[in-house]
Amino acid sequence: MLNEFGLIKQYFDRPAPDGYLGVGDDCALFTPTPGWQLASSVDLLIEGQHFFPDVDPFLLGHKALAVNLSDLGAMGARPRACLLALSLPSVQPDWLRAFSQGMFQLAEQACCPLIGGDTTRSPQGVVISITVLGEVRPGQALLRSAAQPGDDIWLTGTLGAADIALRLLQGRLPADTQRLAQCRPALEQPWPPYRFGHALAGLAHAAIDVSDGLAQDLGHIAAASCCAAHLEWDALPLSPGLAGLPQDLCRQAALVGGDVFQLCFTAAAGQRDSILELARHHQVQLSRIGSMQVGQGVYVRDAQGLQPAPVQGGFDHFGA
Repeated sequence: MLNEFGLIKQYFDRPAPDGYLGVGDDCALFTPTPGWQLASSVDLLIEGQHFFPDVDPFLLGHKALAVNLSDLGAMGARPRACLLALSLPSVQPDWLRAFSQGMFQLAEQACCPLIGGDTTRSPQGVVISITVLGEVRPGQALLRSAAQPGDDIWLTGTLGAADIALRLLQGRLPADTQRLAQCRPALEQPWPPYRFGHALAGLAHAAIDVSDGLAQDLGHIAAASCCAAHLEWDALPLSPGLAGLPQDLCRQAALVGGDVFQLCFTAAAGQRDSILELARHHQVQLSRIGSMQVGQGVYVRDAQGLQPAPVQGGFDHFGA
């Protein structure tokens, strides 16, 4: 049976790119780009809370890195490297092989090499923590506190599919194999627009990745910027996987459902053409979904007028 060092060597030790010192020493080394700021983020994924025990380990490896790349994109930062901490009940070669392949495939695409980390045993289940390191030019980071009244609110991708997939897998909706097949990839293999996020640095004002629900996450921008966010219901890009579902369920999935890992950002109205051209260049689906206003809170305008957005049900790591 493999020990810790054999496990690392067999599944996670890959040659570091030029200019990096990777796995094998007490610390990894790389040289930041002169004059740029370092951006870092870390996320935990815990079996039973963030993923099902029987999830495809290849997809889990992808998602474990994707959720961190999403954070870098939300700051306007470009990826440079990542660190992995992995806790396992036992060494399962097939699981480790698939997990590492899923993670490395995305790491290579994102130019975000794995340069270090740690492994240990955890009898309670699998625990994954990835720390990602990136760079952004000084003064160009997309801070939550930088939105201004009059800004457009933009959103990449679509809403609701991950939430519906989760409800179906948990048995909270009647079984529907066709709908589950349509929605499940959004839950288990998200593709955050991290390159587009980096390209927005210096162009957009504020940004956040939608991980805990659009209303809740946009609320963080509104609160930090001392503004109100007004959303237009008819402008929200609902996933095709929501077609035919009751309106109330669609509203809940779109506004409160988490695990979206798309980018919500604000920018001056005068930047619309530039932003749309940038989205075309990066082949990103982009929707203008509302505007920032004087006031506080998050609101949704629909046929009944302007109403406070629902925030109850947005993901809370310490919720019951």
